[in-house]
Amino acid sequence: MPDAPSDTVLSAPPAPARAGGELFTEERSADVVAASFDNTPDPRLRQVLTSLVHHLHAFVKEVELTEEEWGVAIDFLTRTGQTCSDVRQEFILLSDVLGVSMLVETINHRTGGTSTESTVLGPFHMVESPERELGDNIALDGKGTPCLVSGQVTGPDGEPLAGASVDVWQTNEDGFYDVQQPGLQPPGNLRGLFSTDDEGRFWFRSVVPRYYPIPDDGPVGKLLAATGRHPNRPAHLHFIAAAPGYRPVTTHVFVADSPYLDSDAVFGVKESLVRDVPEVDDPARAAEVGLSNPFRTLTFDLTLLRANQAPAAQPADGAPGGSTS
Repeated sequence: MPDAPSDTVLSAPPAPARAGGELFTEERSADVVAASFDNTPDPRLRQVLTSLVHHLHAFVKEVELTEEEWGVAIDFLTRTGQTCSDVRQEFILLSDVLGVSMLVETINHRTGGTSTESTVLGPFHMVESPERELGDNIALDGKGTPCLVSGQVTGPDGEPLAGASVDVWQTNEDGFYDVQQPGLQPPGNLRGLFSTDDEGRFWFRSVVPRYYPIPDDGPVGKLLAATGRHPNRPAHLHFIAAAPGYRPVTTHVFVADSPYLDSDAVFGVKESLVRDVPEVDDPARAAEVGLSNPFRTLTFDLTLLRANQAPAAQPADGAPGGSTS
């Protein structure tokens, strides 16, 4: 039989000697936590985490976040993750409505006023655009206000870029992309991949796009509703222009008379990307371009930086970034 338990109380092993690390206090919280990353091998990761901790702790102190509020925040982030799927990324949507997507895009694609400004890719570039010939009509369903879209792709010195690729996609007159309405819209409706001519020019027939809401049936939509914000984006066409030896640009062109230009839910509008889309009432011209009369026209030229050009410097505090047409 085993021996009966002893009444002797064993002493605890001695605690390891402190290595001189600073203990947590409210006043020094960020410094204490940031110091835990001092041995991070990757210097960029160390920089990002250290800065994140300092800003996050400063935010919590500034608003004096309550335990209940922090619990709500954790629940919101949990539900945001649970809403993600193979065809929906709610965290990107959250980044969009907080303006972070546009800020990251703008920082990483500064133009210094020498090329077309970029904007977010958007969630609906989900399929390869079908190759089209110049002048083709991408409105396969025949619905909407007809529109002739044209422009020229050039380099920073105005040199025309022959054979440049111009990828375009847009909503229909009801504000939906083809991938949102399978079976209702023809596959590839209002999408096209064009190659510019010897002068860098492109042109195609389409319809005037419509404004539309971002998905607002999840946690991000509830956030917008709770803050009195609408979910709408102004009417626009998406473009990706690319040419060998030049930096591609991902951008939009916005319809000047569209609502929500000054309150885009994802902050994608830049002044240099807004264009008038005037009406043309000319039966002869309409017949020449193969559109019903009257029709509207949209002209959008794109300028690309050379691949070896240094990125533009960060604007001074308070100074606006460069813009171009």
